[in-house]
Amino acid sequence: MLFNSIHFLFFFAIVTVMYFSLPYRFRWILLLAASYIFYMFLHPEYLALIASLTLINYYAGLQMGKTKIKSKRKRFLILAALANLGFLFLFKYYNFFSHSMKVVFGSLHLSYEFPALHFILPIGISFYTFKSLSYAIDVYRGDQPPERHLGYYALYVAFFPQLLAGPIERATRFLPQLIEKFDFDYPRVTRGLTLMLWGLFQKMVIADNLAPLVDAVYNNPAHHQGISLLLATVFFAFQIYCDFSGYSDMAIGAAQVLGIKTMDNFNRPYFSKSIPEFWRRWHISLSTWFRDYLYIPMGGNRVAVPRWYFNLFIVMLICGLWHGASWTFMVWGGLHGLYLVSSVLTQKIRNQVCQILWLKNLPKLHHGLKIILTFSFVCFAWIFFRANTISDAFYIISKIFTGWESLLTHGGLNSLPFGGPLKFELLVSLIAIGLLLVVHLKERQGSIIDWFSEKSVWVRWSVYYSMVLAILLLGDFGSKEFIYFQF
Repeated sequence: MLFNSIHFLFFFAIVTVMYFSLPYRFRWILLLAASYIFYMFLHPEYLALIASLTLINYYAGLQMGKTKIKSKRKRFLILAALANLGFLFLFKYYNFFSHSMKVVFGSLHLSYEFPALHFILPIGISFYTFKSLSYAIDVYRGDQPPERHLGYYALYVAFFPQLLAGPIERATRFLPQLIEKFDFDYPRVTRGLTLMLWGLFQKMVIADNLAPLVDAVYNNPAHHQGISLLLATVFFAFQIYCDFSGYSDMAIGAAQVLGIKTMDNFNRPYFSKSIPEFWRRWHISLSTWFRDYLYIPMGGNRVAVPRWYFNLFIVMLICGLWHGASWTFMVWGGLHGLYLVSSVLTQKIRNQVCQILWLKNLPKLHHGLKIILTFSFVCFAWIFFRANTISDAFYIISKIFTGWESLLTHGGLNSLPFGGPLKFELLVSLIAIGLLLVVHLKERQGSIIDWFSEKSVWVRWSVYYSMVLAILLLGDFGSKEFIYFQF
């Protein structure tokens, strides 16, 4: 059951009506049952996996809460870590590492006999294992008391709006809300539904129309060069943003309708003026997870400078691996690690260049140049993220600035292999991206949802109907999964 399907619209409507019709003390039961039913529509065979991890982490949390002896608490933390990371490794990374070891052993003329495992990757496993692991770490640190209500903890792990692709919510924020009492609140529900509609628009009107343009190039890069490769790369940057941000907005909006506040996951990342700022704005729930549970425990920036650079690089390398069991994701993460280290190393030089060029006296131009440069670095890394193989990525890089003369000699943009400027998907995508950028510019002054909610009923409903009409005419319900489901 996907967010962009008719089935989910009916499912969510029924759950919402039942939720506010039930006495408060029974609502968690409905949400937990709805969450398990929601997952069963996708992978019923892996519901036992979620239940097993829930029980293991619940037990570990209780045991850590029974003692103040650090060594005993650490044993149960290790139990929770082994369970979460063990399942994640088995289902997601075993074949990748097994194949890599086979290549290494083969190069040394040694035998390697471990067989491949033929599992279907459980959707959402990277997200709910990280939620479970953060809970165990918080309990171990004393930041979160162990949750004694099994049903509440199970709901935290499996809460259906966040189950498949986050945000990776913290137990310290989620669990206390389950004991808060609240009634149906029309403004809150309206804001939640508006956010869901905007998320659906981003996914179905922008991301899904960009997808065939990107796929046409990246699935067959040898037949493309120059402008096609460049446009496909830029389009992918917006495709993956609108696909994932769209999901996050729908998840946050759905939770808000049900009275659950969740953390924001995106904050106009393509308006970042540096790579560190980009990671403060992109997939915020993941970047803060790595900051709090990996980067800071490794010493963060409170160590010797070489170790600080190592911490930055290794965290981003692991971030790349989190996204997928492939060398393309490893290179993507490694590139961002190098970006972060380079950002620190070149800080003084960049400040001197800005003073020489008088850019400090032209702040708008300076900011604009930094945004363009940051976006260019991000797009370069996206090449490895989207490419099917490392060799494809290097081919795209080698050809992306060749063949531009065809724009003048072979009919200009009309000669583009994916259809030229008059192709329907391209036209729709360009208009929709323009709308997205306008919304992001408006959000510099605050939440667009809050601003929109203050408009007259005629303005609001005109926009609602326009967005629904665009989704119905341009969307393809249930046919395109969200990109981050594969992670």
